[in-house]
Amino acid sequence: MPGRIAVATGVTCCLGLIGVAAVGETGPAHLEVREAVADRAAADLRASRDFTRVAPPPAAAALPPPAPTPSATPATKKPPRKPVRPQRPRPVAGLDQRQMDNAKAIVDVGREMKMPRRALVVAVATAMQESNLYNLASDVLPESFDHPHQGSGSDHDSVGLFQQRPSSGWGTVAQLMRPAYAARAFYAALREVQGWEDMSVTAAAQAVQVSAYPDAYARHEKRATTVVAALV
Repeated sequence: MPGRIAVATGVTCCLGLIGVAAVGETGPAHLEVREAVADRAAADLRASRDFTRVAPPPAAAALPPPAPTPSATPATKKPPRKPVRPQRPRPVAGLDQRQMDNAKAIVDVGREMKMPRRALVVAVATAMQESNLYNLASDVLPESFDHPHQGSGSDHDSVGLFQQRPSSGWGTVAQLMRPAYAARAFYAALREVQGWEDMSVTAAAQAVQVSAYPDAYARHEKRATTVVAALV
């Protein structure tokens, strides 16, 4: 009886060769071998047909990229600095703060007008004599009280630090009650005095003020010099 030929599609080459070699063989032992080979081939065929593909394991979830490290922390913008108010000058030579402030106004105007230091001393000494370095209104000029003032006087219509008279053409009441204007008017008049630079302080002051007490300014020269030195 011809032996069965075990032919299995998709089996390995070695199994196919064994099956072919077994053709024509007889006997129980050979039959068992052929049957075992055929069963193995059939099992391999079923396995190949029934093979279930297993999906590859899911890839690991991609991690988000790391946040970029800032190269430098931005500097915090500083608030604008408030302007510093100039300090008021410290009083010297026995003056109070109001007197020292008025002296500074006189000196500042003189420096602005490029007046020499001696002119500053003459101006401060004059204001010391005329108003004791206070900005005075006039008791005979009610309108003078409408402006900032530090007391009043009664010498005709004289007003301000230098007791200048509106009726004499020095300026309006409003103008003369402003220390800076009064000082400017004084320096302008001093410039008109021929040779004032060679005069004594009292002579130079008298040439501008034409006071009834021409020698009164001399006693203020030392204090005026001290005040000017402190301010310049």
